[in-house]
Amino acid sequence: MRTRPKIVAVLALAALVLTACGGGGGGAGAPGAAGVDELQRGVNDVNPVPRDQVRDGGDMRWPLDAIPDNFNINHVDGNLVETRDIVDSLLPGAFKRQADASVVVDTDYFTSIELTSKSPQVVTYTINPKASWDDGTPITWSDLQAQWQALNGKNAAYRPASTSGYENIGSVERGADDKQAVVTFASPYGEWKALYEFIYPAATNRDPEAFNKAWVNTIGVTAGPFRTENVDTTAQTVTAVRNDKWWGDKSKLDRIVYRVVERSALADALANNELDFYQIGSDVNLFTRAQSTQGATVRQAVEPFYNHITFNGGEGRILADPALRRAVTKGIDRQSIAKALIGQIVPDTTPLGNHLYLQGSADYVDNAGPVAFDAAAAGADLDKLGWVAPAPGQPRAKNGQPLKIQYVTTAGNPISERLHALISQQLTSIGVQVETVPASASDLFDQYATPGNFDLITFAYFSSPFPIDATKSIFTTGSESNFSRISSPEVDAMYKQAAAELDDAARTKLGQEIDKKLWDNIGVLPTYQVSGAYAVRATLANFGAKGYADDNYKDMGFVNQ
Repeated sequence: MRTRPKIVAVLALAALVLTACGGGGGGAGAPGAAGVDELQRGVNDVNPVPRDQVRDGGDMRWPLDAIPDNFNINHVDGNLVETRDIVDSLLPGAFKRQADASVVVDTDYFTSIELTSKSPQVVTYTINPKASWDDGTPITWSDLQAQWQALNGKNAAYRPASTSGYENIGSVERGADDKQAVVTFASPYGEWKALYEFIYPAATNRDPEAFNKAWVNTIGVTAGPFRTENVDTTAQTVTAVRNDKWWGDKSKLDRIVYRVVERSALADALANNELDFYQIGSDVNLFTRAQSTQGATVRQAVEPFYNHITFNGGEGRILADPALRRAVTKGIDRQSIAKALIGQIVPDTTPLGNHLYLQGSADYVDNAGPVAFDAAAAGADLDKLGWVAPAPGQPRAKNGQPLKIQYVTTAGNPISERLHALISQQLTSIGVQVETVPASASDLFDQYATPGNFDLITFAYFSSPFPIDATKSIFTTGSESNFSRISSPEVDAMYKQAAAELDDAARTKLGQEIDKKLWDNIGVLPTYQVSGAYAVRATLANFGAKGYADDNYKDMGFVNQ
């Protein structure tokens, strides 16, 4: 799960889960619940084992909530964590994330990536001479050029998840040879290291039809330590196998088998040796089951996942009025929600108070004060706006229109259902009627979030070390990833200024000002950061609660115990 594409949407609120095959038995204890203060930034919990002590072979079984419709993660319909889980071991990328949220050049693909000029801003990418696509075609500067052209927003036929950063580039040209790309920016872009995280073949990016549809229900040409063996949409599985054409260290695992598994079946599947891990996220039942499962252990680290509520402020929707959104927000007790969902896993949990900088980050500041929970204030604000109740405890209305919102929730997801129950109860108590719309995980975005068929919707976001780049598409005008349809010229301008700022401290200061404006506009209400806890087969090495880091696909595998 690397840095791009931007904030990645997670279908289900409990968080994603990994599956694997080939683990052995053996008992292992589970640590007690940990608080955020104990889980410090820069630390992960992955059972690190030297590569030469990891067994060769074995299948890792990795659970998913759903098979993505589109495996192009740079496309708006592919911008999901499930997509990321699958393509992360298959595709080239410029940088790798570390546990402290810093990044380093991925030398399997690039021998160097350097900022070679600040005025104009120029970044020179030197590609590993050995790097090639699995069909034998070398990876060259033209792959980077084609991706820029697909993602820069100039051709409306493309449907990118975000144009952030790419729209700042003026040209991508051949350098000293085909293995070097010289990227010149037309306007400065401070978080340039966020670019080119997932690189697709030039053939995918040169044609809008291919960009939009070539990776629908199938995976094209790749270049990673693993390659795709098959995508079975009937069996709901994707199988990746060790790539014999890979030029780097060979993967220890033979295969990674991704399979859709219902949340209710995860704990039994791990206990029955059908999975090799699952993400606990916000599910206390999964946490307690993991603690008592023979051969499993709980690994935990602060990670950049958070649950949230998106309000639809689009034209004609009841929540188009920002004052009404602020009043409704004051009626939502995020602290009680956080305690109810993950209090047993993270005892000192607190609501997430920032849209850009997450808990565990050195730059985290809680800016949510102006819309803090206050049911009495929420009621008073609603009265002032003309949304009044005929009697205490009865639904509010204005000019004969009931204050009724359509709440879309993920059906069959126990975390979504728990959140729905809590939020609906809190809204009802301030006089807001809630119409519940259950949606399948596979329909949540296509049928509801993307077309705007909701007033309130809940899912999760996975962020990155690049907060301006990561959030711009969620909060600015005209982005297909702005599910709330809420933006302002002021916020757009602030993002543009922050994106162009090459000084890290100055860019962070601007980012905090953006966050304050987002709390005022309140299109996305963060609730809490998930626990960062995973149930993992004890014999699985170099894998688990990775925190802010990337997975190590070459070295993960099994050890004897």
